[in-house]
Amino acid sequence: MIELTGWEPLGIPVDWEAIEGELQTPLPADYRELFEAFGGGVFSDSVYFLGHDEGLAFDFLTQWRVALSVDRDSGAGDVSAVEPYSIYAPGGKGLVPWGSTEWGDEYFWLIDAGRPGEYPIFARAEDGEWHRYEISTSEFLYRVLSDTDFQPFGIARYALGTTFEPGSGDDS
Repeated sequence: MIELTGWEPLGIPVDWEAIEGELQTPLPADYRELFEAFGGGVFSDSVYFLGHDEGLAFDFLTQWRVALSVDRDSGAGDVSAVEPYSIYAPGGKGLVPWGSTEWGDEYFWLIDAGRPGEYPIFARAEDGEWHRYEISTSEFLYRVLSDTDFQPFGIARYALGTTFEPGSGDDS
């Protein structure tokens, strides 16, 4: 991803023990590398990556906490925003958001605390259809940005380039 985007790694210091302690499960090793190198922000002006952001928009933990809170909101009944799944709750099994697009596509890992080390990617297209991928986060992002045949998620066909812009650091 660094080579593809021409990005200079930030080397963000991360307290993984605290983050993974709150989640009660480890995160994918390649995601940790992406997080430390890029922080949170936008690839190719359209693919949002959750990592570290001084603001809220691209901050991984903030977005996961919000998704979990909404998923647990009893005012919504037993309906989940990620039907037929649910958002991961510490120590359990569910989806953890890590990216999205301006078109409404959403990217998650299915995390099962009882099966650490397994991180299938579940991606939901804007039409609501779910797709499962047994590839790493880095490979998924790479294919989204550079593979014109990676449908329905590939954006290379739009010739947007392969850039990265870090999060703004503000809370808006």
